[in-house]
Amino acid sequence: MMADVEAATKRKLPENFATTLAAATMKRLRAEVQATAHVAHALTWLRGPKCVASSSPLDRVRVSLETTGLLRFFDPYLFSANDVPRGKPAPDLFLDVAAKMRVQPADCLVVEDSPAGVAAAHAAGMVPIGFIGGTHTGPNLGAYLTNAGARAVIADMRALKSTVVALRGW
Repeated sequence: MMADVEAATKRKLPENFATTLAAATMKRLRAEVQATAHVAHALTWLRGPKCVASSSPLDRVRVSLETTGLLRFFDPYLFSANDVPRGKPAPDLFLDVAAKMRVQPADCLVVEDSPAGVAAAHAAGMVPIGFIGGTHTGPNLGAYLTNAGARAVIADMRALKSTVVALRGW
């Protein structure tokens, strides 16, 4: 991203820009990030191991989960695409996580809010469920997630249980 900014502006960013940006991002995450409504309830209901497999760096993932009070559902199972050769939409991250957690990809449910994430889960042989209830979603996201391979799309985490039961009979 930094190289893209420099190319677009035809200017070199300050030497400490990446460090300053990372610190500012972490500060904003601690101050502003909020848990998605009803996600704690959904995570309580879902049995079995849970993890986060994110395109974000692990420090951002951890701070976000700590700030929202959700770290207890996932710790120590936090994974970043920084640890695999190819990020989403390649299946590398999801396949790596399944192997490390000793579960078969076909037994994995993946809740994703991006087409790249849904495509990665689908390519890994997992069951992707699209989520369109985030604050960053647009009106076409559901269709994009479906086109990427989502088996179902939900807008509210309270619908996760019935969706999982319908898809997997759990």
